[in-house]
Amino acid sequence: MSADVRKALFPLAGHGTRFLPMTKASPKEMLPLVDKPVVQYVVEEAVASGINEIVMITGRGKRAIEDHFDISYELEDVLRQKGKMALLEEVRKISSLAEIVYTRQKESRGLGHAVLCGRLLIGNEPFAVALGDEVIDGPAPALSQLMSVFAKLDGPVIGVQKVPDSDVSSYGIVAGSDIGDGIIRVSSLVEKPSPSEAPSNLAIIGRYVLTPDIFDILETQNPGVGGEIQLTDALRTLSEKRPVYACEIKGSRYDTGDKLGFLKATVQFGLKSPDMGGVFRHYLEGLLYPRKTMEAQ
Repeated sequence: MSADVRKALFPLAGHGTRFLPMTKASPKEMLPLVDKPVVQYVVEEAVASGINEIVMITGRGKRAIEDHFDISYELEDVLRQKGKMALLEEVRKISSLAEIVYTRQKESRGLGHAVLCGRLLIGNEPFAVALGDEVIDGPAPALSQLMSVFAKLDGPVIGVQKVPDSDVSSYGIVAGSDIGDGIIRVSSLVEKPSPSEAPSNLAIIGRYVLTPDIFDILETQNPGVGGEIQLTDALRTLSEKRPVYACEIKGSRYDTGDKLGFLKATVQFGLKSPDMGGVFRHYLEGLLYPRKTMEAQ
């Protein structure tokens, strides 16, 4: 019988080099997506999935993340004095979303090492992992989709989605046997293979449900691609000892640490905004079809 997944680990110590110079002094996870930072969307996904404890692995220059999820007495006082009660309530919700604790990854040694940094705070229980710059807009929270598979099969679950063959070298890739309902029993995992060496086009995306035995493997894991401790390599070792599964996540994924991915997410979430979606759509149509828009006016 599998234990409940109560905790989620957020590896947030990356430098965000793809977004320099913006990320020189501001974390990439704090980039604004309409009216919320990207990482808040991911925290809300975890909470909606039933997670009540979040372990954030941070590094130098990430203080803004801690401040965002902390109570801001001064701001709350200003909003209260100005009678902006709706905004006050919105700000208060942020600091009470979940129980959040922080620890640092002192060296940038890869995703696997970042996960290992959370060992003491996670303890001996299953846990989720969510990358704080990947937003997934789906019919159900992405983590809850994986947690449902974990509850059913009692084994580690990796979130995957199909990508074009030309993109496989940017991802960890899995292959295995389809056991139904979009679930794969994993037989092979390769970190950033060339298109000719990729075992499939099922790319690992930034969502996992893992078991604590991954920590012992990560402690002795040799550096892999890029000279870093790769979580994919540790999962390959784990799959040799116990069944590991992959689940095709339903939903649109946006890598907001990438400039094009961030722009796509901004458009998508801007159009969905109840406050400004209609006006924003009209503006975009004016850019794409200026003559048609002028005639309609």
